Amino acid sequence: MELDPAGMTPVINRIKRARGQLDGVLRMLEQGRDCEDVVTQLAAVSRALDRAGFAIIATGLRQCLADGDGLDSMDAKKMEKLFLSLA
Repeated sequence: MELDPAGMTPVINRIKRARGQLDGVLRMLEQGRDCEDVVTQLAAVSRALDRAGFAIIATGLRQCLADGDGLDSMDAKKMEKLFLSLA
């Protein structure tokens, strides 16, 4: 299933923010910042990427249902596998 690029704008923006956060984590490491601060920011990056992944899966499910094709058992299993890969 291909995703509609127009519907991916919020996900793209979220990933770009995560990329910026990750750059910040790298700078923190290079500057020798406190471990707790680095791990806190790294956790924020991880959560942002997880949310982006879940949003992609949710958008894919909505597209399948909106297209009128519904989800056949193969698509449902693929989506479930993708969902679980993020858990």
